[in-house]
Amino acid sequence: MKVEDIMSSPVYVISPDEPLSHARNLMLKHKISTLVVIDEDEMVGIVSKSDMSRRLAQAGPLWRRRPIDRIPVNLVMRESPVTIYPEASITQAVELMIENDINNLPVVNNKVVGIITRTDIVGHISKLDLNINVSTIITGEAHMVHRHHTVNHVVDVMNKNNISRVIVMNNTGDAVGMISTTNLALNPMTDNEGKLSTKNIKMGRRPVAGGDKVYRYVKEVPLLAEDIMTEPLTTVNLNDKVVDAAQIMLEHDITGLPVEDDGEIVGILSRSDVIKVILDQKNE
Repeated sequence: MKVEDIMSSPVYVISPDEPLSHARNLMLKHKISTLVVIDEDEMVGIVSKSDMSRRLAQAGPLWRRRPIDRIPVNLVMRESPVTIYPEASITQAVELMIENDINNLPVVNNKVVGIITRTDIVGHISKLDLNINVSTIITGEAHMVHRHHTVNHVVDVMNKNNISRVIVMNNTGDAVGMISTTNLALNPMTDNEGKLSTKNIKMGRRPVAGGDKVYRYVKEVPLLAEDIMTEPLTTVNLNDKVVDAAQIMLEHDITGLPVEDDGEIVGILSRSDVIKVILDQKNE
C-alpha cells in the first residue's frame, strides 16, 4: 500500500501572517492536527497542535508576551518540512517520521497534494490482521499530576520528562483524566502578559462573624489540570491486541492510551509505539 492510499486530501492551509487563534479554530472546526502554511502559492512550512503547544509552553520569547490572537503563524510553524511522494510506501513514511521525530508529512507531487499523519497510519494498522499484544510494543512510562495542579505545573512536568501526555489523578489516587499536547494547544491562551490562561471563581464571605448575610466577590485563579483534561479516561489492557488499541485511538480521537494491568496503570501506549509495528513487520 502507498502513501496516496491513506493520506488526507485536500489539505487545509493557512497564511504565515495569520494569527494562531485562526489556526487553532481551523483545527477545532475540521478536527485536524496539522495545517500547511502557504505563501504566494508556495509551501513555506507546517504548523501542528504539537508545534503550538511546545512553543506556547516556552517561557521567555518576546512573542509569548502577546495574546494568541496577535501571535502570527510564522513564529510557530516549522519551516522546510520533510515531505514525501504519493507513490512512496507506508513503511517509508513511518521511517521518515521516526527518524525525524515528526507526526506528519506533506505529500508533494510538484505541489502539495495531501498530508499523511501518524493518525492516518494508526487507521491503516487498525484494519490489519495482526496478532500482536500491547505488552510487546509499549515503551512509554506513565507520569502523573494531581487534578488541582496548575497548568503551569503540567507543562513543567511534560518539559522536564520530554513527554507529550500526563495522567491526572484525584485525591484518592484514581486516574480521572489525561492531558496531552493537544489539550494544551487547543486551550485558549489569552493573557496579555504571556501567562497561561486563568479562570474567575466566585468566593463567599460573611461581613460579620456569625452573620447570615453573605456577599460574593470574583477571584482570578490559574487554570488547573482538571480544567483542560480529557475525561473520562479511556484505557487498554496490557494483553489487548494492538489493532484494537488502534481502533480505540481513532474512535476517541486520542494519541495515547494509558495501559492497565490488574487495575494499575503501568504505562502509556503512544502512536509511535503503534506505527512502529509497520517497521517490525518489514523486518520479519
